[in-house]
Amino acid sequence: MLENRSCESCLVFARSCQEETKWAYMYNGKRPLELADSDGCCRGNKLSKLYDSSNDDNNTDTSSPQDSRDLVLPDSRYQSYGDIKQSDSASGLDSSIIHHHPIGLDETDLNNRSDDDRLSDSVEDSAKEQSEDDDDDNSFSDPPEDEEEEDGCRIHAGNGSSDLDALIEPCGRDNSINCLIRCSRSDYGSIASLNRNFRSLVRSGEIYKYRRQNGVVEHWVYVSCRLLQWEAFDPFRHRWMNLPRMPPNECFTFSDKESLAVGTELLVFGKEVTSQVIYRYSILTNSWTLGTSMNDPRCLFGSASLGEIAILAGGCDSQGNILSSAEMYDSETQKWETLPRMTKPRKMCSGVFMDKKFYVIGGIGGVGKDARVLTCGEEYDLETRKWTEIPNMSPGRSGAAGDAEMPVPAGAPPLVAVVNNELYAADHADMDVKKYDKERKSWLTVGRLPERAVSMNGWGLAFRACGDRLIVIGGPRAFGEGFIELNSWAPSEGPPQWNLLDRKQSGNFVYNCAVMGC
Repeated sequence: MLENRSCESCLVFARSCQEETKWAYMYNGKRPLELADSDGCCRGNKLSKLYDSSNDDNNTDTSSPQDSRDLVLPDSRYQSYGDIKQSDSASGLDSSIIHHHPIGLDETDLNNRSDDDRLSDSVEDSAKEQSEDDDDDNSFSDPPEDEEEEDGCRIHAGNGSSDLDALIEPCGRDNSINCLIRCSRSDYGSIASLNRNFRSLVRSGEIYKYRRQNGVVEHWVYVSCRLLQWEAFDPFRHRWMNLPRMPPNECFTFSDKESLAVGTELLVFGKEVTSQVIYRYSILTNSWTLGTSMNDPRCLFGSASLGEIAILAGGCDSQGNILSSAEMYDSETQKWETLPRMTKPRKMCSGVFMDKKFYVIGGIGGVGKDARVLTCGEEYDLETRKWTEIPNMSPGRSGAAGDAEMPVPAGAPPLVAVVNNELYAADHADMDVKKYDKERKSWLTVGRLPERAVSMNGWGLAFRACGDRLIVIGGPRAFGEGFIELNSWAPSEGPPQWNLLDRKQSGNFVYNCAVMGC
């Protein structure tokens, strides 16, 4: 096992591509050069036939044959954020020229360049320069006689194995993927530009399936502080990336919206003139499309995701009727499945996954004069497909005598999040952080929220789990102070000591926030 360390061979690609030095892949059919240790010795690792065969027709190199040289793989030493262990300085990456795109792909490249022209200009210039320097030394050779063309891809004669399955050929496909899944999502744009095989692995989303299967997860924060505009934040490299602007729709723009990240998608729920609508952002295409409608369209629901699935429960329909129905979304198939109904209808509730079960917490039940705050929660077991009511699960109300005695507040749904299967809540009124005691079914105050994490009755403040940390996103309400702060705390490290991740000029009201782990 690689134990969460990026494979050395992966770093050769990114390093050579960014530093514009020696090649670490094949370009226009040319063979790779040698990279040596500081003492001039080679380690003997070889890398071959990593190239985009679509360029073969344009290859006019007439260099005389010469043995291919060995590639030396550099040492890898990294520091970690969450489950991804990496360091720009150790890997040799120039952080100033890494593509700042939610999967590392440059937005201009995505929109304006064809698949066969994705290699960066810097790599192409480096290739021309290197070719001129080495012509006299016959550094490159034509393909060996034991290789032949088949469907535009080179194969070894007699083995029938095309480079579409090779990736990093000496390592084999499985080991190659083991290397790639441990690279940061920020590097996937550079990796995808190396050749057709890597590009297909990244842009098809296959690489994220392998990451999920191997328990490799990297969490990015998606936040909207302006109407129709979303930004992604990479907590490991402390970088912001602008998402494409959402499609303009006047009714949708000014309606209340809810968001949810599941798999490699960001779902935003809102209203059109006569119905609810879902917009779906994919990190694979860097674009917005209309999402699949729910079986029972709703708003003001509780929701949470676990890998590629998400559950939505409760809420109200377009006529304002409070719902007890629930459904599950599969981001792989983009389909909704109706689940059994909850024991009680509720809206303005929150949802979390904990211990591989889905929980809906708090909310408002009843209609008109019978409306009341629900202090109970409900647990949905995905195996038995049954709901179980849990008393006193709403934070801040655990000592209440009963649901009927609670007045309906004007505040936001409960601000709750789960880290390491422990449930936490942000008490916006007292600026406290609370933890849920599963055995006693009660809430305990464990510390304070960041001082600048102010809100309007809970609105405008984000409280989310981000890997093994809790994050709070908000800004001051003071006039003229247009910025937000991202603070994080790892509960495993003791009582709340908030670490400022970043401060960004922005609107200081957080409309929506979601955390995507993939």
